[in-house]
Amino acid sequence: MRSIDQAPGKAVATLYNALMTGLVLTLVSQRGEEAARRFVFAHFRRQHLEKFLPGLEKLGLTGLPDAVACAQYHLFSNALGGVKTELVVESDRKAWVRYPPPRWIWQGTAICAVPATVNEAMLHGWHGHNGVSLGNSRLGFVCTGQTVQGDPGLEGYYFEYDHDLSEGERVRFAPDERCPPVDPAAQPRLDAQAWPPERLARVEVSYASEYVRSLLPVMHQLFGAEEARVLVGRTARLIGLQFHEPVTRMLGLEGTSPEVFAQLLAALAGAQGEAVELQGARVVQTGWRLMRGVPLDPALALACWNPLWEGALAAHNRDLILETLSEGQTLTWTIRQA
Repeated sequence: MRSIDQAPGKAVATLYNALMTGLVLTLVSQRGEEAARRFVFAHFRRQHLEKFLPGLEKLGLTGLPDAVACAQYHLFSNALGGVKTELVVESDRKAWVRYPPPRWIWQGTAICAVPATVNEAMLHGWHGHNGVSLGNSRLGFVCTGQTVQGDPGLEGYYFEYDHDLSEGERVRFAPDERCPPVDPAAQPRLDAQAWPPERLARVEVSYASEYVRSLLPVMHQLFGAEEARVLVGRTARLIGLQFHEPVTRMLGLEGTSPEVFAQLLAALAGAQGEAVELQGARVVQTGWRLMRGVPLDPALALACWNPLWEGALAAHNRDLILETLSEGQTLTWTIRQA
């Protein structure tokens, strides 16, 4: 049974997962399939460049054959983030990774609105670049199934060819192939002592938070400051409206008072490692750990991200207003009557 201390982290992961999914759907519906494809590619390429090689080291996978290391990296890193993942190793040169349904990133009914090209952009952005990052020009990824096309999971294998691959060969699609049976007992496991429940809970929050840390600068890079503010802000407000009820239920909060909403904000900020002080219907946060080191104007980041809480408050009590004040390293939210 999940402990109450882990509930705020689960709530944060739920919100940020939904924000990422929602932003892709916003782009598909408001700017078209190509805009969504460009975003997904850039987002996952950015994450790959920042996280892949350090992650291999942290997970102790650097001594494995490249194909096996890549597949096992996805198994461990996604499992740490709460994503169902499976592994089948056929040889040192061929290793399968499989994401069975439900897909974490395209949660719920959202999967019905994700074009195949948008889903494929994730593979081109991340999976197809593994060989480049490893300095192995013969390593590619073969996708054999996509959940968005009705297949029983996203699956494919890393394969080390006998020749160097061109950029266009690093990801190929082979829908006539299928992943071999998965043996649950043969799945590698993380060392339980090195990864106790408390650390796993923190990693799940970090996994989802990294989506936000990446999507904001990518949106700015691709669409400019104003478009990023409009598109991300719109999505964030809708996610806040839609997910307020399940999040408050996770946290065991009841009532529609300003003080209860302040408790919600403080709990979610604390789960992200922020330094917060709860003062009745006011929350004071010193620093902004979420955006630390992200190359983006803090004012723009706040304008994109803060509508998440504005939307949540509108669902909490439509007669309340969220006043947000940013002064130096301090963020202050005051909840008051309209």
